[in-house]
Amino acid sequence: GDFLLGRLINPLGAPLDGRPLDTSNATYVSVEHDPPDAFTRPIIKNKFSTGVRAIDGMLTLGAGQRMGLFAGSGVGKSTMLGMIARNSEADVNVMALIGERGREVKEFIENSLGPEGMRKSVLVCSTGDQPPLIRMKALQTATAVCEYFRDQGKKVFLMTDTVTRCAMAGREVGLSIGEPPTMKGYPPSIFSWLQKILERSGASPKGSITALYTVLMEGDDINDPVVDTVRGIVDGHIFLSRKVAEMNHYPAIDVLGSVSRLFTEICDQEHMDAAAKMRKILAMYRENKDLIDVGMYQPGSNPQLDLAIHMMPSINAFLQQRTADSVNMNGTINTIKQMMADINI
Repeated sequence: GDFLLGRLINPLGAPLDGRPLDTSNATYVSVEHDPPDAFTRPIIKNKFSTGVRAIDGMLTLGAGQRMGLFAGSGVGKSTMLGMIARNSEADVNVMALIGERGREVKEFIENSLGPEGMRKSVLVCSTGDQPPLIRMKALQTATAVCEYFRDQGKKVFLMTDTVTRCAMAGREVGLSIGEPPTMKGYPPSIFSWLQKILERSGASPKGSITALYTVLMEGDDINDPVVDTVRGIVDGHIFLSRKVAEMNHYPAIDVLGSVSRLFTEICDQEHMDAAAKMRKILAMYRENKDLIDVGMYQPGSNPQLDLAIHMMPSINAFLQQRTADSVNMNGTINTIKQMMADINI
C-alpha cells in the first residue's frame, strides 16, 4: 500500500525504522508472482531519466528496461544508486538492500537518499547477519512491492544492492539441502531462480518497472558466474571501473565497456551520432594514452588523435558529476549534441 512510501521494512514486511506501520488498508500479495506474459509486454519506446549525465547521454535507459550495474567493492555503487533515487523521474523508487553492513543502512538513507529521495522510496532491507532464506526473500519482497505500484499505472524504479549477495544466500540454501555445487560452488537452481526473479520486472500493459540490478564482482572478476548470468538476462550493462575511480573520476562509469541494448530503439539519429562520435574519441584516446603520457606522441602526426586530445577535458567534465548535482535528460542530450555537432571523426 501507499503507506510503505518513505519507510524501511524487512523482507517479511515488518518496519525497521522504529515507527509502527498502519496496515488497516493494506493489500496482501504473494511475493512469488509469475513474470508478465511475454506477448502482452509492450515494446519499450519511452526514455527514462536517471539524472546521471553519463547514463542519460551515453547509455540511455527506456521505461521498463532492466539494466545491470557491475562493479567491484568500494567503487561507488551505493553512492550512484542514491544519486539516481534522488534525481530519477520515477513515481516510486523501491530499493532492496541485501547483505548490507548494518552501519551502511542508515548512512544510505540519510546521506545517499536524503529526505527528498526518501519521500518517494520504499526500502526493503536484509543485513548480512540475517539468515540466507531471509536475504533471498528480500529481492522477492521488493519486486512484489514494485508490482503493486506498477499495477496502479505508476512508473516504478527498482534498485537492488546487490544480486550477488542474494545469489550467495541461495548458494548457502542449495548446498545445505544437498544440491550439487557447480561453478564457484553455486547450485544449478540459483541460475534458474535468478532468471525468474529478474524477468518479473520490465514493461507491462498497466505500468513499468525499470530495474537496476547491481552485481558485486568478486575480485573484479568479469567472468564470475553470477556476473555472466545476470549480464545475459538484462537489457544492458554498466561497468564501474576501479581504474576510473582511482583517477578521482566519479561516477566511475567505463563508458566504452558499457552498453544499453535499447539505445538505438529509443534515441533519435542525432543523439546516436553524437554518442558514437564521443565513443570514438574515448576509444582513440584510451588506445594511445600510454604514448601521450610518456611524451612519445608528436602533435600533428595524427589529426584525429589531436582532436581527441583537445576534446578529452570537455568530455571528462561532461561525464563527471557531483552527487549533489541535479540534471535533466533534455539538457544532457542537448549538451552532447552541441559538443559533437562540428566534430568530424
